[in-house]
Amino acid sequence: MAIASTPGTPSGQKATLDMPWPSERAGSWALFVIIFATFLNFFDVTVFAMLAERIKHSFELSDSALGFVLGPASVVAFVFVGIPLSRLVDLYPRKYVLSGSIAVLGAITALGGIAQSFTQLVGSRLFVGAGGAANGPGSYSMMADYFRPMRIPLVFALMQLSYIAANAAGTWGGGFLLGFTDSLPERTQFLSLTIFNWQWILIGIGVPCLIAALLFLTVKEPKRRNPPDAAPLIPDDATFGQKLLGFTGLDALKAINVRGAVYWPLFAALAMSAIESQGLPAWRVPFLSRTFGWNEAEIGNFLAPVLLVASLSGLVLGNIFVTWMNKRHKDGNIRATAYIFTGTTIFAIGAPLMPSAELAIACMAMTSLFGLAGAPAQNAAIQRIAPNEMRGQVTALYLFMYTFFGAMGSWVIGTVSDVIVGDPAKLWEALLIVAAVFMPIATFFMYRAIKPYGEEVARLEALGR
Repeated sequence: MAIASTPGTPSGQKATLDMPWPSERAGSWALFVIIFATFLNFFDVTVFAMLAERIKHSFELSDSALGFVLGPASVVAFVFVGIPLSRLVDLYPRKYVLSGSIAVLGAITALGGIAQSFTQLVGSRLFVGAGGAANGPGSYSMMADYFRPMRIPLVFALMQLSYIAANAAGTWGGGFLLGFTDSLPERTQFLSLTIFNWQWILIGIGVPCLIAALLFLTVKEPKRRNPPDAAPLIPDDATFGQKLLGFTGLDALKAINVRGAVYWPLFAALAMSAIESQGLPAWRVPFLSRTFGWNEAEIGNFLAPVLLVASLSGLVLGNIFVTWMNKRHKDGNIRATAYIFTGTTIFAIGAPLMPSAELAIACMAMTSLFGLAGAPAQNAAIQRIAPNEMRGQVTALYLFMYTFFGAMGSWVIGTVSDVIVGDPAKLWEALLIVAAVFMPIATFFMYRAIKPYGEEVARLEALGR
């Protein structure tokens, strides 16, 4: 049934509101494929982090160099291609962009399994970052055109299942696979290549991505819910230079800056929290191994189920809490996230201080619980206020803050370990320093965003959005 327009709604906005929504069946299939593809994306990241100590040993790396390959190496390409790829999301059928993205991710991950040097391994991670760059913007944009706004928080929560499953499966599976590859020779000669036993894992996990690429071709592309009188993103008569400039994201940046009071605190909060939330998982295995003497199999067997339970609990409890807050406040998404950030800060600082591996893992699990509780609300908040005609790029810029600063987090921790702490055996001190500095700043910015976000939602509602 069409949604009735409100008095005073502009004609273009009225036409958008009257546009029928796609079928639930088509939307559910698209959601399933997106969840599967996103699972593979995060599974790769999680398993790669499980390989950290093996990579360090095989290529004789410092903690700073290890931190670089665990994080920034995968984001450098994102800086150059992430925004242009998100422009493709706004201009062309998203299912094709997403299909190509996951196909590249799988192929390059497999190539990382035959890297002959640290430089070649870094090169493969560069292209892995490029391959996954369009996944977030394309997925969120497509879902926002498939489902009504009231359903979006639930849809985004379901999308988080892919992250939860990948985190648990990658943690347990990575430990299991490493235990299996220990039965293989440390080095294998294949043609003229020398392959370390852990590299066979990378070769194996790249293959399923090609299946996801084919599944995207079966998804029905939903119509974009842009006002019919909206100006085209790139006019047909634009010069080559104008078209090239259109792929830089400057127009989206201008749109964000117009409402900077609401956007910039959200971006800052996400960036600061990502340094800890993405940096810590990359160093879980080295931390537990160096501090408590656990091997990868022991870590995976204990950590995976604990993270799974904590993450699922966070997703369920977070959805309940955010829904409850949204019924009472226009700024409910961000107000709830600010409260959740407070809990994350407490447990992130507590984890490296614990006297046993079990208690440290429990604190890590609680940070995952709070992180998953707040993630759908943050994503829904951005989709709620982003202009539809450039939602892909606005989302890309938002996710860039998460991706870039999250990737830098692993390098920051490694650098703090080398430069400030100076003792690899005291990695826990580096984790403590990073958590104690960045999480309080992130929490401050999230509280700072509550009022302007509520005002922006009220403005959009007055316009019929």
